[in-house]
Amino acid sequence: MTATPFSPRRDTTLGILCLCAGLGLFSVQDLILKLLSGSYPLSQAMVFRSLTAMPLIFLLTYQEGGPARLFTPGTRAMILRGLVMFTAYAAYYLALPALPLATTVALYFSAPLFITVLSVFLLRETVAWHRWLAVLGGFGGVVLMVRPGGNLFEWAALLSVVSGLSYGLSMVMARQMGTRETAAAMAFWGNFVFLAIALLMAFAFGDGRFAGDVHPSLAFLLRGWVWPSALDAALMCGCGVIAALGLTLLTQAYRIADANAVAPFEYTAMLWGVIWGWFFFAEWPDTIAWLGIAIIMAAGLAVVWRGPAPRDGAD
Repeated sequence: MTATPFSPRRDTTLGILCLCAGLGLFSVQDLILKLLSGSYPLSQAMVFRSLTAMPLIFLLTYQEGGPARLFTPGTRAMILRGLVMFTAYAAYYLALPALPLATTVALYFSAPLFITVLSVFLLRETVAWHRWLAVLGGFGGVVLMVRPGGNLFEWAALLSVVSGLSYGLSMVMARQMGTRETAAAMAFWGNFVFLAIALLMAFAFGDGRFAGDVHPSLAFLLRGWVWPSALDAALMCGCGVIAALGLTLLTQAYRIADANAVAPFEYTAMLWGVIWGWFFFAEWPDTIAWLGIAIIMAAGLAVVWRGPAPRDGAD
């Protein structure tokens, strides 16, 4: 007996609420990792996160055709996309200890600008002139926040830009394979790559022999593994639960509402970055940072209003 495809009821308001709730959850993950970045290595947090997310992704896999859908002719491409996604999120996480949370989030949201550029070269899409102007203006905002050559330049800001570029590339790859592969399969192989590389990082750096008095981002990468407290272990595992729940909410948002209606609300993530940064770390963007945030938001909104959304939640 052939199953009847499920057609979700269109509900723009509920879609926006799902999107905002999912982004709120992911902002809590950012907060947790920034809080833990001074005591634990990135590899340890990623291993805990990936192991916790794995059974939840398996459940999603069974809802989309079972394990057989994981092994297809496109498996290698999904693994390659997992490597790109790992680069995106590792760069983002490594920027967290060294940058204000709002700055990290804002620079990450250069992703829709990169998606627009990459879609032209890799997907042969056509971009209207006014969107090219928005992209150029958005990159101007990125340069303003990075402040190259200035006294306040922080090289970790480049990690956030690399994160946005890598994430944009992964989204273009997802668009290429989206008609052939399920979202669960892409999430499974992405999580598999995360776990495999995190374990390799633990093997290479886990004894702490390369750790020392180094930059906060390098310390987060090179610090040795330590036995976590019960609370910290729960927080690391909670990141896996957040990733799975956030994926569900973001996916549902784009299933039940039009993308051009919900995509602008992606930028509520910047609001959470400002709130958490102020409340937990006494961080407040200066005038130049606020200007850069405003420019990136305006450019991103101009791009995503009729274009791709910057995050699909498959992390």
